[in-house]
Amino acid sequence: MANDQTFGPHRARDVEPIKTRDEFAARLRATPIETPFDYDEDGKQEGFLRLYHSRETNGYGYVPIPVISVKNGKGPTALLVGGNHGNEYEGIVALMNLARDLDQASVQGRVIILPSLNFPAVMAGTRSSPLDGSNLNRCFPGDAMGSPTQVIAHYVSSVLLLLADLVIDLHAGGRSSEFIPCALVREGCDEHETAELARLADWFGAPISFVSKGKGGGGSLTLAGECARQGIPCLTAELGGGETLSQRGLKLATDGVRRILSQWGILASTDPRAMTATRWVKKGPENRLHAHVAGIFEPRIELGEYVSPGRVAGLIHFPDLPMRSPEEVRFESSGYVLSRHIPALVQRGDELCTFVTDAIR
Repeated sequence: MANDQTFGPHRARDVEPIKTRDEFAARLRATPIETPFDYDEDGKQEGFLRLYHSRETNGYGYVPIPVISVKNGKGPTALLVGGNHGNEYEGIVALMNLARDLDQASVQGRVIILPSLNFPAVMAGTRSSPLDGSNLNRCFPGDAMGSPTQVIAHYVSSVLLLLADLVIDLHAGGRSSEFIPCALVREGCDEHETAELARLADWFGAPISFVSKGKGGGGSLTLAGECARQGIPCLTAELGGGETLSQRGLKLATDGVRRILSQWGILASTDPRAMTATRWVKKGPENRLHAHVAGIFEPRIELGEYVSPGRVAGLIHFPDLPMRSPEEVRFESSGYVLSRHIPALVQRGDELCTFVTDAIR
């Protein structure tokens, strides 16, 4: 694979590094997923990972997961992931475009691309898998003997991350939310490592970036959390939302990924494209606004808007009680609106928006 001695220079934390080809081959045998080619071969290869799954419509078929590998000699390996959630489209399209564009001559090292990692969810247009109802980005490190989604997470954790020196995971807000295009990296084990990880976001060039402590959302059960556990640099991007495909988010994904690959020496870039300096922000302990009643949400905020305590975020109307006045939802702290809820109909507990404040780096 990367060489005969070790699989990547990243710092392992809670896992032992794989040191021989035989050990890596054992990992391949331990997964139920079949790999269509040898990742160590030079050249451009494409195919489908095969996840055999007995279902009502076909008892002996497999779930195909598209995978592309482009390798040219020695060098770092970048793992690029789209479709971790099935209804987040900018990353999927950006990585398909990149996969078509790359050839062996344009790469030094290796690029492994899974544009639709959660392929069943992508084809169903859903956040979670229709096969088992699981959210892939809450299943890491996975289980080789588990449900289909757990098996996919296990393959990534036990096989692909052993090859990877860098991971980029492209997301959007899906059906429920819309984001300002932004990037995040996990907090490192010390200030120096955090600063090194933050350089990924600087190169990516999103309008907004922040460092996550890994305590929100899926925490350690996400792909980014697993990368942190294995000591692999990882950048996660949110590129839009509302189950649409924005040109702004698509362009950021396209250019940002290429910029990072160029900075890592994987791509030789003669036209690095002008980067917009990212704005570093931080999330406070109470950075989310939730609905406390069910109804129809009328937003009174825009993405990127600065809000102060007491500012009305929106109104919740009650369709079953048309004569009842709507309930105001107000901010209790200040910040910039990072994301907002898209569907008008909300339930008690739904997230209505997230907001962030400026950070000094």
